[in-house]
Amino acid sequence: MVEVFGYIASVLIGVSLGLIGSGGSILTVPVLVYLFSVDAVAATAYSLFIVGFTAAMGSMEYFRKGMVNVKTAIVFGIPSIIAVFLTRAYIVPAIPKVVFSIGDFVVTKSILLLLLFAVLMVFSAYSMIKKSTVKSDVEGPQKFNYPVILLEGAVVGVITGLVGAGGGFLIIPALVLLSKLPMKEAVGTSLVIIAAKSLIGFFGESGETFIDWLLISKVTAFAAIGIFIGIFLSKKIDGARLKPIFGWFVLAMGIYIILKETMFS
Repeated sequence: MVEVFGYIASVLIGVSLGLIGSGGSILTVPVLVYLFSVDAVAATAYSLFIVGFTAAMGSMEYFRKGMVNVKTAIVFGIPSIIAVFLTRAYIVPAIPKVVFSIGDFVVTKSILLLLLFAVLMVFSAYSMIKKSTVKSDVEGPQKFNYPVILLEGAVVGVITGLVGAGGGFLIIPALVLLSKLPMKEAVGTSLVIIAAKSLIGFFGESGETFIDWLLISKVTAFAAIGIFIGIFLSKKIDGARLKPIFGWFVLAMGIYIILKETMFS
């Protein structure tokens, strides 16, 4: 019965990505850990594939509509791809199984990654709840702030590599502010970046993680269905109005994870 809720949640992951362009991937790891009983370290790896494949499916519709800026995707994506690949190949395997302990409370590698993920959820929720003030001046030729874009791309790549989330809530504002993209084009370009860095990061796994391809395939299929539903709904519903509601849900989930892993584990 719990797995049924897991598949329903998988559809919602895709719906969120298709409808509001970000936030959906932030649910993938909690769904895998708490509804499918996947180890947290493995869940961050599985999430990379699920999120990457789903984003790739969604980006096709944006490509068809001409709402993907390929040059921006390359400039932002290269440092992000390199960072996520190196993080999964070297940094994550280097984290010890027992990180530290305080009295009887032992912080394992799994708990550390879940806590990092929960903190990311809180920041993601805040970005969705607050009223967006991000606007782009798209007049004139596109100009890149290369140093800042490269740094931002690398930081997002490291975060994605550690916790397995796409980071759309970080990428989209960066594309609007630093690359001067219109919001809808930023969403489409963000999906391409998320797809590339997540999938390449997944294949940068050190080989220590057991990959349950059957589970990954099922969750990915449901999420892919969800993203097409989300894209369809985006034509009927203003995703910006739903964003704060989804943000409060993500915030509650983040707080739940922090409490569960620190006080009730």
